[in-house]
Amino acid sequence: MGRVPPWAAGAGVRYCRAVRLVIAKCSVDYVGRLSAHLPPATRLLMVKADGSVSIHADDRAYKPLNWMSPPCKLQEAPGVWKVVNKAGEELRITLEEIFQDTSYDLGVDPGLVKDGVEAHLQELLAAHPETFGEGWTLVRREYMTAIGPVDLLCRDAAGGSVAVEIKRRGEIDGVEQLTRYLELMNRDPLLAPVQGVFAAQEIKPQARVLATDRGIRCVVVDYDKLRGMERNELTLF
Repeated sequence: MGRVPPWAAGAGVRYCRAVRLVIAKCSVDYVGRLSAHLPPATRLLMVKADGSVSIHADDRAYKPLNWMSPPCKLQEAPGVWKVVNKAGEELRITLEEIFQDTSYDLGVDPGLVKDGVEAHLQELLAAHPETFGEGWTLVRREYMTAIGPVDLLCRDAAGGSVAVEIKRRGEIDGVEQLTRYLELMNRDPLLAPVQGVFAAQEIKPQARVLATDRGIRCVVVDYDKLRGMERNELTLF
């Protein structure tokens, strides 16, 4: 079964505080609302510090072949991992041979540093939440979640919670980032249901398709127009 990291000593359920990378020949079965099967092949298994487990091949960039999002429980036995989420869905990984089993403590990540335009967009949209719709109000900028800050937390005209992710150029990575925030925030009964808005000066077609598929609204914002609103506020006459 390969080397077992120090934090993984003992049997049964466990959570790691480091990122664990396992290269192994394995097959994978997902049992839940949908069923999926991956036949035996050599793959990368990643267990992240947030408890998530994902299975990667060498031909799909960052996107995993299959995964289980937290909160979930990882149970290890000789030759098999069982990853079960709170809905009872199971990701079963059958291990034929382990080539490497390593863990790393990555420490605290400082997060993405926005460029000047992106940071100014956030500031302007925080000052003018009505850009997204009449009656919208700002709750907070940089609303902190367990996996990072949401650019804006707003209320729409009906009082519903809305998480807004702001980019200068909207691409698929930004949609994925907002999806993770929404998944986490919708577990908070004080916020749920939380809708999502993906705002950018330009939104790539692939990002728009993905956002629409996930029920996220896309808004193209006019930076120059917003800057004009800012200048008007500073004009006395």
